[in-house]
Amino acid sequence: TLEEIQEFKELYQQDEKAEKLINLGKKLEGVARHASTHACGAVISDVPLDQIIPTQHPSQSDQNIITQYEMHSVEDLGLLKMDFLGLKNLTIIEDTLSRIYEVHGKNIDIENIPLDDEKTFELFQNANSTGVFQMESSGMRRYLEQLKPTEFEDIIAMVSLYRPGPMKNIPKYIARKHGEQEVEYLHPKLEPILKPTYGIIVYQEQVMKIAQKLAGFSLEEADILRKAIGKKIRSLLEDQKEKFITGMKKNDIEQQVAQQIWDWIEPFAEYSFNKSHATAYAMIAYRTAYLKAHYPVEFMSALLTSKKNDVDQVAGLIEECRKMGIEVLPPDINESFRNFSVVAEEDKIRFGLLAIKNVGEKVVENIVKERRSNGSFESMEDFLSRVDSKGLNKTALECLIKVGAFDRFDKRNKLLSNLEELLGFSKEIRKRSNSNQQNLFQDRFDAKLTLQKADRASQNQKLQWERELLGLFVSGDPLDRYQRQLKNTFPLQQIKEDLEKQQDGPRNPFSRKIVPGKKVKVGGMINNVKQIRTKNGNSMLFVKLRGLTDKMEVVVFPSTLNKHSKAFKENNVVLMKGKVDKRNDEPKIICEEVEKIVNSN
Repeated sequence: TLEEIQEFKELYQQDEKAEKLINLGKKLEGVARHASTHACGAVISDVPLDQIIPTQHPSQSDQNIITQYEMHSVEDLGLLKMDFLGLKNLTIIEDTLSRIYEVHGKNIDIENIPLDDEKTFELFQNANSTGVFQMESSGMRRYLEQLKPTEFEDIIAMVSLYRPGPMKNIPKYIARKHGEQEVEYLHPKLEPILKPTYGIIVYQEQVMKIAQKLAGFSLEEADILRKAIGKKIRSLLEDQKEKFITGMKKNDIEQQVAQQIWDWIEPFAEYSFNKSHATAYAMIAYRTAYLKAHYPVEFMSALLTSKKNDVDQVAGLIEECRKMGIEVLPPDINESFRNFSVVAEEDKIRFGLLAIKNVGEKVVENIVKERRSNGSFESMEDFLSRVDSKGLNKTALECLIKVGAFDRFDKRNKLLSNLEELLGFSKEIRKRSNSNQQNLFQDRFDAKLTLQKADRASQNQKLQWERELLGLFVSGDPLDRYQRQLKNTFPLQQIKEDLEKQQDGPRNPFSRKIVPGKKVKVGGMINNVKQIRTKNGNSMLFVKLRGLTDKMEVVVFPSTLNKHSKAFKENNVVLMKGKVDKRNDEPKIICEEVEKIVNSN
């Protein structure tokens, strides 16, 4: 900075305090600010590490051993540094296999599934890849639909190409695979190396192979070239370029062609991917797709369990289940376990008891343990007699009732209206048991509950309880009642998808109905109303509009809010007109007019 910025240099020369401060800064320059640990990096050596490099504990309370040298210095010393990545998808695969065994009694050898399975490739070709590792983004799904993968190599290539930089080559890869664009090579010797990827450099191994076969590099030299290009090491690049071109000339490749090949591979190699890494990821993608294709219920229940703490993701996966024809049922006292589970012989998924707000782990553990030991519960009396009331307090019992866990025994409102009677019955049973006045086994059948009648809860009330205690609607959707009114609105999901298609290359066969600025009519339920003040002190709103297919943010400026203030209340169902906007890459609607309040809360 002192050499490049004149004003800074003058300040240093003329101001004594500035000179002192800058001199101190120069002494600190390059000094490590703090020590941190690479979360998944491990160093491997054939001798104790402290014989080669200094080691330390991360902190006084942490007795793990870490290197004092940072990762690049460790590699420069010739030590092997490995990154071990923990992927939730491996747990999902393992969980799915366990569920398959529980339901079907089959042991699937996931290591040896066929890599040319027709149903699996059909899933990829139709882009039904929600929940499939590396393949579930909307952009990836669009490309899968265009590519129509037919072999495992296609999956490896998509894992490698779907990243900033190489993504621009995906349309070319697709066109060449389908014979719509000619595959050309700068030199015949490139063909055997690049033929599997239709003449496009996709992998680092291809760069190394070109250096070997065309320029006579050894494997070690080819790896240095890969590193120099991939990591943009300027000090190495010029030397490598000269060596590369000289080597090609020795192999009877003309100077001009050699220069063309270098100019061609350098930008490609910068973004090329390690094929062994891509293959490992593609294998996980393929295995998850295989399980989804052949055992959809077991796979989706395992996937839902893995996302159980994210309500939005669970809601999205339940919607995916509906598209797949899999019903997701609310919690049930006889069928639910801790987490999402498969309802045997019905191809359905049941919510877990732990998903219910205010129902603790101890209560769930007691319920499942008792059921496994002594069979299903036969009635409310049976349940209250057998499950330890310690922990099953009023709130927990109320929440179990509201989500429908006892629907097989009685109506929700009736049980809620008699909640005190239920709690009293439970206490009395426990009291008798503790005093040994009667045999508890006898109590199961002799003790009877007398419950007062009550009006049935409406379907809408049940859905609101589900949303309150499970975080989402399960047994239905309040918007189902308004399908007719919402029929002529633009689906929010399609708006999002059309906006994302703007980013695709020219080879996009899909229509582009929606562009930023287009006026649309949309409808849905108002959620998450957030009010702010403008610079002028006026109120404006940011609300979430939940439609039949998706959710989207709606911006309501002061002028619109003043005209339609009654519309933007939580849970109102409205029809509105507005402009599509995509600032900061986030699709939203700028509301201009509320056409109709379909339902007011």
